Amino acid sequence: MRYRLGVDVGGTFTDLLLLDNETGAFWRDKTPSTPSDSSEGILNGVNAITAKANVDPGDIEFFLHGTTVATNAVLEGKGARVGLIVTEGYRDIMQIARSFVPGGLAAWIVWPKPQPLAALEDTLTVKGRMDADGNEVRPLDEDQVRGVLEQFKASGVEAITVSLINAYVNGAHEKRIGELAAEILGDIPVSLSHEVLPEMQEYERTLSTVANAAVRPVVGNYISNLRDKLEIAGITGKLSLLRSDGGLMSSQKAEEHPVNILMSGPAGGVTGALWVGKNAGVKNILTLDVGGTSTDVALIENLEPRRVRTTDVGHLSVRASSLDVKTVGAGGGSIAYVPELTGALRVGPQSAGAVPGPVAYSKGGTEPTVTDANVVLGYLPEDLLGGSFQLDREGAKASVQKIADALGVDLMAAARGIIDIVNENMFGALRMISVQQGYDPRHFALMGFGGAGPLHVNAVAKLMGSWPAISPVSPGVLCALGDATTRMRTETARSFSRLAKDTDVEELVALLDEMASQTRSELIADGIPDETINSEFEVDVRYAGQAFEVPLTIDQATLHEKGIEGILDRFNREHHRLFTFNMDTPHEIVNLRAVAMGEPFELPAQTLEKGNGDPSAAKIRDHSLWMDGKSQDAIIYDRSKLLQGDVIPGPAIITEMDSTTLIDADCVATIDAVGNILINLAEDA
Repeated sequence: MRYRLGVDVGGTFTDLLLLDNETGAFWRDKTPSTPSDSSEGILNGVNAITAKANVDPGDIEFFLHGTTVATNAVLEGKGARVGLIVTEGYRDIMQIARSFVPGGLAAWIVWPKPQPLAALEDTLTVKGRMDADGNEVRPLDEDQVRGVLEQFKASGVEAITVSLINAYVNGAHEKRIGELAAEILGDIPVSLSHEVLPEMQEYERTLSTVANAAVRPVVGNYISNLRDKLEIAGITGKLSLLRSDGGLMSSQKAEEHPVNILMSGPAGGVTGALWVGKNAGVKNILTLDVGGTSTDVALIENLEPRRVRTTDVGHLSVRASSLDVKTVGAGGGSIAYVPELTGALRVGPQSAGAVPGPVAYSKGGTEPTVTDANVVLGYLPEDLLGGSFQLDREGAKASVQKIADALGVDLMAAARGIIDIVNENMFGALRMISVQQGYDPRHFALMGFGGAGPLHVNAVAKLMGSWPAISPVSPGVLCALGDATTRMRTETARSFSRLAKDTDVEELVALLDEMASQTRSELIADGIPDETINSEFEVDVRYAGQAFEVPLTIDQATLHEKGIEGILDRFNREHHRLFTFNMDTPHEIVNLRAVAMGEPFELPAQTLEKGNGDPSAAKIRDHSLWMDGKSQDAIIYDRSKLLQGDVIPGPAIITEMDSTTLIDADCVATIDAVGNILINLAEDA
């Protein structure tokens, strides 16, 4: 068994990348997603890519998968019915929440409050109490617990959450309720808050555990179904899923703690961009992952992706580590329309998705999309996926003409307007993760990937001032590459809640060592050799009295050399970067986390043969496209025939199996040593 298969399921396409562990050779494939049962699309892709590579599916050692199944369950409200058990007196915890209303001062007037994942009628209380130090104040009433569980059994709940006050310090009562639930409810999954999130702040702990319980049956059924399908296909290798924080977790862990894969899908692109950055020598990257339905953006500084302590999915914000990915409803399938009320052009967030798709795909789509506008302008040649996918340009023109008629402009102006608006939407998302976080985008390269990323990366780089604009190798399947090249990761958290001046560094180190031992043992249980495991630590710090924390990564060497001051120096620098000021106020250490990571998979990029700078050997044909308000002559190139050092002046189009790269008229592209396309302004080249 010598192969690794990365699989990323998107809203429109399922991307696959098969790697040979021994030679570094790889094969890629893209098949239409099957929204009704995504495992069908996966199976179609597996059969296609193994046939293309002439590989026996039984030789695939690792099946590494990024999925949106948990995300979609939350967004579509299709999670399980959750029964919630809380301490007596805390029944309204999910209804009271944080009293936060998004929007302006009067937003509460029009804000429809989302329904909690655990309804009030499915929330029951039990007697028993731990104090803030974890001492039992009142014993658990087990007879009452049995009655509550029988009540849930009769009402038909599909998952149970137990979240008791102060359980993050002592989870004994929760553990006992879990044992009774297993006895009374049988196979109904039970999520205990002290296992899912052993941190203070009752609401966040409860919400995260309820979210875990809500998606647990959905994810469990999906993984079980996928396992069965893979066995039928002959794949017996290890199935791992991508976590929201960019690491991998075993499928068994994903079934138990699916709250950690809520943002599994978008994380693959960021880990793939990391691999490209390492091989290309680019350390600061803004990512632009443009799929059929949405665009995901993230920031990588010094080859370290920015992580946050919350995972946001729709209105839900749970306490689980994730990559700081922002998503906007702007993709190749985003629908353009002109509301009758305003008469102004709008693009998205509605999407044609995989079914019926853009009009140009000839699958029954009738509404004009971003893809149709790209076809009309000549940015997308009529043959996609290496010629296996023909586009209907006349159909695209007819659909975009409806927008032109509504706006009273010509066809090309309407198509270009659609592209300009979707580019501005992407620009706005990129500003959120750069400028609004204290980063200057001019110090970063912009990497466009996903099926449509390389089409838009040049134009968005102009808006951002981020150069070079990069179209990486295999941009359309980069998320699958990220799935295949990342490493196993797990973490554990613990509340600390102590003023920095009252903290003994030796006690802190001992506690972190204990947590590191726990995370290492989890990875060892998953089959990762002990000598390959690396540990990192994170500390949440705030000014005393503040309601939010700044997460910091710290290592034991810094703690031993600089003590608590080493942590506070890091905090002061980060706080100043985020908010431009610091305060003369005592610091408080709030939470501790230990992170364990397996050995990274080292896949060296294959070096391209050197050329003489002339790309003419890769020319497919002459072409005309609409840019800068006029029709312009351009050339279409075959990316597989370009050589290291080739220089391509715009306007030009570079095609390949899984994506298309557009070079603007005032820009020039260069092929680097490993095959990435680096686009710069012609005046700077």
